[in-house]
Amino acid sequence: MIRTEIVKLLVRPRTWITVLLLCLLPFVVAIFLATTNLAPPPGEGPAFLSAVLRDGTLYPAAALAMVVPVFLPVSVAVLAGDSVAGEATGGTLRYLLVRPVGRTRLLVAKLVSVLVFVLLAIAAVIVTSYLTGRALLGGGQPAAVALPGGTTSLSGTPLTPTDLFLRTLASIGYATVCMLAVAAIALFLSTLTDSALGAALGALAVLVASELLATLDAASSVQPYLPTRYWLAWIDFFRQPIFWRDIDRGLAVSGVYIGLLLLASWANFMTRDITA
Repeated sequence: MIRTEIVKLLVRPRTWITVLLLCLLPFVVAIFLATTNLAPPPGEGPAFLSAVLRDGTLYPAAALAMVVPVFLPVSVAVLAGDSVAGEATGGTLRYLLVRPVGRTRLLVAKLVSVLVFVLLAIAAVIVTSYLTGRALLGGGQPAAVALPGGTTSLSGTPLTPTDLFLRTLASIGYATVCMLAVAAIALFLSTLTDSALGAALGALAVLVASELLATLDAASSVQPYLPTRYWLAWIDFFRQPIFWRDIDRGLAVSGVYIGLLLLASWANFMTRDITA
């Protein structure tokens, strides 16, 4: 069942179109940066765009900062929202469960397929943006601050290629956990309705509300528990030393959302009437 869901994911044109569009934005931004040689002023624009003009090897982090706040969550919400509700709308859900396939196994297979998509999308963005950054923005560092073949961290200290690779992997893992929280929200809503669009829009409404509350001083008491509050905390992996406070909090908050909503999804799906 898990292999079937992964194959379905990989053979669908929409999967690759979505991945292509996610990779396209950082590529276009890199072209503008390379041709104008102008980055946003400090404190404005996506993170890292001021730093990548000095070192294109940091561009994968800038690319993540572009796609994580909006584009990647939208893609994950649409995919996860379609996972169960889409089968119900197409009339295939009951036939899937007529076979000797338990509901728990089906739900796990759907979740694994979403996880594969998240990893595929993030990996594609990282690889294409690294190649784009090296080609268009260069990889050189001032000799006074760089190690041979190294990169300067956001704190101004040098990082070896191994450090940069490991921190990039850590940021991928962190972003994946955050996106799994989005998937858990959409998957839960997908077990409540037969409308894939409704489940996706519901998940997006939750995320938009979270982003709005994060900007309101009056909502300061709930801000540490919002699902989007620590999405960009992975930036702290590129500081020296690493700032762990927001990273740990982000993992904890996402873990709670993932655990509770997947449990709720399972409980609802186990009792759902699919014959109606």
